Amino acid sequence: MACITYGGDTLADAKKQNFLHGAVILTAGLVIIKLLGAIYKIPLGNILGDEGYGIFLAAYNVYNVFYTVSTAGVPVALSTLIAAADANHRPMQIRRYYRVALIFFFVVGTICSLILFLFPNELAAMIHHVEAAQSIWAISPGVLLCCLLAVYRGYMQGHSNMIPTAVSQVLEVLFKLIVGLGLVVVFTKMGKSTPLCSAVAISGVAVGSLAALIYIMMYKRKHYGDVPLAAGDTDIPDDYGKTLKTLLVIVIPISLTASVQSVINLVDTAQVMGVLETYTKDAGVLFGVYGKAQTLYNLPPVMMSAMAVSVVPAISAQTALKNVEGARDTAENALRISAVLALPMAVGLAALCEPIMGTLYWGSAIQGPTLLMILGVASLFLSMVTVMTGILQAGGKERLPVIAAVVGGVVKILINRMLLAKPEINIYGAAISTLCCFFVIFVMDFLFLKSSLGAYPRLRKIFFRPLISTAVMGVCAFGVYQLCRLVLGAVPGRMLMAMYLAASIIVAVIVYLVMVIVTRSITAEDMKLVPGGEKIAKILKMS
Repeated sequence: MACITYGGDTLADAKKQNFLHGAVILTAGLVIIKLLGAIYKIPLGNILGDEGYGIFLAAYNVYNVFYTVSTAGVPVALSTLIAAADANHRPMQIRRYYRVALIFFFVVGTICSLILFLFPNELAAMIHHVEAAQSIWAISPGVLLCCLLAVYRGYMQGHSNMIPTAVSQVLEVLFKLIVGLGLVVVFTKMGKSTPLCSAVAISGVAVGSLAALIYIMMYKRKHYGDVPLAAGDTDIPDDYGKTLKTLLVIVIPISLTASVQSVINLVDTAQVMGVLETYTKDAGVLFGVYGKAQTLYNLPPVMMSAMAVSVVPAISAQTALKNVEGARDTAENALRISAVLALPMAVGLAALCEPIMGTLYWGSAIQGPTLLMILGVASLFLSMVTVMTGILQAGGKERLPVIAAVVGGVVKILINRMLLAKPEINIYGAAISTLCCFFVIFVMDFLFLKSSLGAYPRLRKIFFRPLISTAVMGVCAFGVYQLCRLVLGAVPGRMLMAMYLAASIIVAVIVYLVMVIVTRSITAEDMKLVPGGEKIAKILKMS
C-alpha cells in the first residue's frame, strides 16, 4: 500500500500521535487563536461600545445557527469514520468518505449562505435587532467557506493529524483580525454609522475563513494524494448512497446537538431584547455588556474543544477494535485532564471578574463583573460538557447529547422568561439561566456516559485533586487582588487595575502549578503523553 507523507514523516508516524499529543497541538494553536481573538474582540468591543457590540453579537448569533446546522457534525463525523476505516485498513473507503462529504456540504453551505445573503432584514427583525441586518449580509459567505473547511479538517483529524486544523484556525483568526479590526478603525474614523461599522468588522470572519480554506486545501494537495490499491488489496468502498447515509447518520445528531445551543443563543438574544425593551431604554447596552461577558466565558470551553476533537479519533479507533477498556481509560483521562485545565480558568473568571472586566472593557455597564462571575461558574460545566459530548459521539451515542442539549435549552428558556421580566434582576437572569442550562446538560451527559463506556467515570478521580488545587489558587488570587486594593487604592484607574489583575494572575498560576504537582493532579505518566513532557516531568521532579 502506498504511504502518505506529512512533510518528511510517514502516515504511520503521524498516526502515533495519541489523543493528548493531538490535544496539545490543538491547544497550542488555540492559545495563539485566543490571543489574536482578544486583540480582535476586546478593541472591537471598546470601539463599537456596548450597543455596537450588541449589534455585532446579534448578527453573529444568527450566522452561528446556520454555521452549526451545516458544519458542526462534519469534522467529528469524518474523523470518526476515517479513524475507524483506517484502523480496518480501508484507504479507498477513506477517499470515498472525503469526496461524498465535500460535494454534499458544498451544496448545503451554498444554500445557507444564500439565505443569509438574500434575507438579512427579515432575519434581523426576527430577533428584535433590525440594526443587525447589514452585519448578517456581510457575514453570509462565511457559511459556505466554513462548510468546506469542516470537511478538510475532519479528513486530517481522522488521520490523527491535528496540525492542519491548528494552523488553519490561527490563519482564520489572524485574517479576521487584520481585515475586521482594520476596517472598523477606518470606518469609525470616517464617522460611519454604528451598524455599518459592525458590518465591516464582522466581514473579517468570512475573509479569515477564506484564508484558512486556501491553506488547508494546499496542505492536502501537497501531503495527501489519492491512495491506489496495492496488489492483493481487496478494499472496495461502499457506494455513494450508502456512504452519504453513513455520514449523515453521524452528522445529523451531532449537528442537532450543536444547533440546539445555537438556536438557544438566538432565542436568548430575542428574549433579552424583547423583554428588556418593555421596561428599559438600555436594552441594547445591557445586551452588549452581556455579550462581552459571554466572550470571556467562552474561552475555557473553546480550549476544551481541543481535547474533544483529539479524543474522538482515539476512542473511535478503540471502539472499532472492540477495545472497551481502552476507550474507557482514554475517556476518563481526557475528563481528568480537562478538569485540571477548566477548573482554574472558571474559578479565575469568577474570582477576578471585577479587574478582568475593568481592565478589558473599561467604561462598560456596571453589570459586567457580576455577569462574568455567574458565567465563569457556568464555563466549568460547559467545558466538561464539550469533552463529554465528544466522548459520547466517538462511542456511537450521537443522539444522547441531543437529548441533554434540548432539555438544557428548555431549562434556559423557562428561567429566562421568569427572571428577565423582573426589573430587579433584568440582564442577570440571562446569565443565571445559562448556568442552570449547562449544569443540567452536564448531569445528563455524565449519566449517559455509562451507556457508551460500560461504567460511570470515577468522579473522585476526575475532580477531587484538581478541586483542591483550584480552591487554594482561587483564594490566593482573590486575596492578592483585595490586598492590592487595600494597600494601593480601592477605586483604581484602568492601568492600576490592570496591575492588580496581573499580580493576581501571576500568583494564581504559580500557586496552581505547585498545587497540581503536590496533589498529583497531573502525573509523570500523563506528561509522557505530551511533546517534551518527560523532560518537564524530570525537571519538576514529578512522580
